[in-house]
Amino acid sequence: QVQLVESGGGLVQAGGSLTLSCAASGRTFSSDGMGWFRQAPGKEREFVAGMHWTGTMKYYADSVKGRFTISRDNAKNTVYLQMNNLKPEDTAVYYCAADMSGNGNKATTYDYWGQGTQVTVSS
Repeated sequence: QVQLVESGGGLVQAGGSLTLSCAASGRTFSSDGMGWFRQAPGKEREFVAGMHWTGTMKYYADSVKGRFTISRDNAKNTVYLQMNNLKPEDTAVYYCAADMSGNGNKATTYDYWGQGTQVTVSS
């Protein structure tokens, strides 16, 4: 059974940092593009960050550029999202996703999704 399990969410004050992890199991994701999305209450899910399977290309939403960093450890089948200088508007449920085509960008179709982890940023 293919699974993506996010962890690392929580409550943090504005200006703080969190690192989200996404552990994959059931198949090898080293050739997949990986992405992070988020959905705030009453809003549509939005792309946050993504990474090509080679790791040579990374993509970020304008709202998080310079603050968030996506990375991966293929040996651990895990993807990370380092989030710095968090703002209240970053509050959302964060999801990781795997793209079997390898692209990992905003426009691609993602094939596997995790259940999400809550991030709450207080002002």
